[in-house]
Amino acid sequence: MNLRSLFVAGYIALAAAGAHAHALLDHAEPRVGSQVPSAPAEVRLWFSEPLEGAFSTLTVTDASGRRVDRGDAQLDPSNKALLRVSLQAVAPGAYSVHWRVVSVDTHVTQGDFVFRVGG
Repeated sequence: MNLRSLFVAGYIALAAAGAHAHALLDHAEPRVGSQVPSAPAEVRLWFSEPLEGAFSTLTVTDASGRRVDRGDAQLDPSNKALLRVSLQAVAPGAYSVHWRVVSVDTHVTQGDFVFRVGG
């Protein structure tokens, strides 16, 4: 096999590997980096593809690192790309959202963002 053929074969293999998608965060409510006037009842994250609920997590913590979610993260029954968790009553301040999800094609992605409550 000559160098050109080897290069083409490698390129095709990389392109095929890149075709497998990952569940990327599409949008969130509250929005990433937003300030909301009052505490939301829940945090909702929409992803670019369906998730595997048994292996996906979503937590919310306050500025001191204490969890303020109710530990009930779950996929929305009508939309497997929507992960939601309800919140305890929270005071004004900054809150961090942490997620780790597994898409139905088994790829793992994770991330976090902050939103603020109050002024």
